[in-house]
Amino acid sequence: MNISQKLSMTAMEQPTKPAYIFQGNETSYQELEGAVTKFASSLKSLGYGKGDHIALIVGNTPHFIIGMYGALRIGATVIPVNPIYTVDEMGYILKNGDVKGIITLDLLLEKFEHMDAMLPDVQDYFIAETGAPIDWEGSSLSRKMKSFTKTVERGSLDLERPELDEEDTAVILYTSGTTGKPKGAMLTHKNLYSNASDVADYLQYTENDRVIAALPMFHVFCLTVSLNAPLMNGGTILIVPKFSPQDVFNIAASYKATVFAGVPTMYNYLLQTGKEHVDTFKDIRLCISGGASMPVALLTAFEKQFNVIISEGYGLSEASPVTCFNPLDRPRKPGSIGTSILNVENKVVDELGEEVNPGEVGELVVRGPNVMKGYYKLPEETAMTIREGWLYTGDMARMDDEGYFYIVDRKKDMILVGGYNVYPREVEEVLYQHDDVTEVAVVGAPDPDLGEAVISFVVSNNASLTEEELVRYCGEHLAKYKVPSKIEFMEELPKNTTGKILRKNLREKVVQ
Repeated sequence: MNISQKLSMTAMEQPTKPAYIFQGNETSYQELEGAVTKFASSLKSLGYGKGDHIALIVGNTPHFIIGMYGALRIGATVIPVNPIYTVDEMGYILKNGDVKGIITLDLLLEKFEHMDAMLPDVQDYFIAETGAPIDWEGSSLSRKMKSFTKTVERGSLDLERPELDEEDTAVILYTSGTTGKPKGAMLTHKNLYSNASDVADYLQYTENDRVIAALPMFHVFCLTVSLNAPLMNGGTILIVPKFSPQDVFNIAASYKATVFAGVPTMYNYLLQTGKEHVDTFKDIRLCISGGASMPVALLTAFEKQFNVIISEGYGLSEASPVTCFNPLDRPRKPGSIGTSILNVENKVVDELGEEVNPGEVGELVVRGPNVMKGYYKLPEETAMTIREGWLYTGDMARMDDEGYFYIVDRKKDMILVGGYNVYPREVEEVLYQHDDVTEVAVVGAPDPDLGEAVISFVVSNNASLTEEELVRYCGEHLAKYKVPSKIEFMEELPKNTTGKILRKNLREKVVQ
C-alpha cells in the first residue's frame, strides 16, 4: 500500500466528502481522485514514468496535492521545493536532484527564465496559473511551458498503474541547509505511508476532522501531519496559502476546524494577536507543535488563553518525519516531546552508541519503517547518519522513567563555558518566563578566557526593559556559568519559512 493507492480507496468509500477547501471552494475526494488520475495519465503520455524526478514548487495550493499524488501514481519521485528560495538555492536543488519536470506557479516564471540554462535536463515546466500575466509565446521557455490545468484536463481516467515497490523512492526532501549545502533525504513509499498511517492513528484522525494546513506543504511536518495523515482517514484539509494569525482565526471559525499544527513561533504570533479571538478555537480538539522545542511558558500561556491542549511531538526530515508525540489517552507532560509512536523506536545513546540510563543526556537515535533509505548521491553522509539501522538525529535528549523523551538541545548548539556544558534551551526557558519577553534565542560566541560565552537575543514587549534587569533575572534562576554575558534586543529574530529561528544567522552576528 502507498499513499496514492490509499487516496483512491478513500475516494471510493466517501466520494462526496470534501478532501480540501481552498479559498472558499470545496473539492470532494472523488474530484481530487479524478484530477490526480488525469494528471498522472498526462504525465505518462508525455514520457514520464517510474524513477523520473519531478519538482513541486507551488506553495500551499491544490496544485501541490494534485501534482504530488499524480506524480507518485506513475512511480515518479517528487522533490518539493520552497518557492521563495533564490535562483542559486533553487538551482542547486534542481540540478543536484536531476529534475526532469517542474510544476510551478506563473508568479515564478521569471526565476526559471534565469535558471533554465543551468538545468539542461528539465524538459517541461507545468505552469499553475494564479492570474498573473504570462507571455506564453514570448517567454524564453515557451517551447517547454505547459498549462498545469490543461495538462490535467487532457488526461484520461483510464490509467494503467505501474507496479511500485515499497522501497522505491517516492520523495526527496532537501534539508534546510542551515549548515552547508542542503542534503536530499530519500523517502520511500513505505516511509511515507507508514508514518502518515501511524500519525493518523496516534492522533486519532477521523473523517470528521478538519485540519488547518498553515505550515508550508513543501516541509515534511505539514506534508505528513496536515496533508497525508488527514487524507488517510477521510479528513478535510483547510489550506492556508500563507500563515497569518488572522487567516488562521478566520478559517478556524468559518469551518469549525478541529486540528491545528504549527511551530512554536506560530503559536507565539497567535498568542500575541489573539486576545480578541479566545473563542475561535472552541472546536479545536487538538493543537500539535513540532519543528522546534516549545518553551513551557509559551505552551502554558497559549493553553490558558485558548482553552486547548497542545501536544508536542518530534520529528526530522530523515524520519518522514514523526518519531514521538505526547499521547492523547493520558495527561501530556509540558516540555516533553512525548513517547515513541507506534512502530517507531527511540532511544538515547552515548558517544559509543550505548543506551544511557533514564535521566541521562545523550544523542537521540531512531529506528523504524519511517527512516529514510539515505541521502541522494551522498553514500558517506548516509553511512555516518544511519548506523546499524539506527538514525542518528544530532539532537541531545533524555528519557524519564515512563518513556517520555525531552529534547535538551541540538548537539551542535551546545555551548562549552569553562569546561561546563550549557544547553541554550535551558537559558531560553528561563528568559521566556519573564513577563516582558516574547521571543528569545541563545547562542555561543568565542571567548578568550572561557572558550565560549552565552549570548542571548531577545524580543521584548516593553521598551524600557534593560539588559541589566534580564541578566539579574537570569542570575536568580541559573548557575553563574549559564547566565548570558551579553543580551541584545531585536525587533524580530531571523527565521526560515517554516518559522524556525536561524541560530546560524545569530552566530554570524556575534562573531562579526
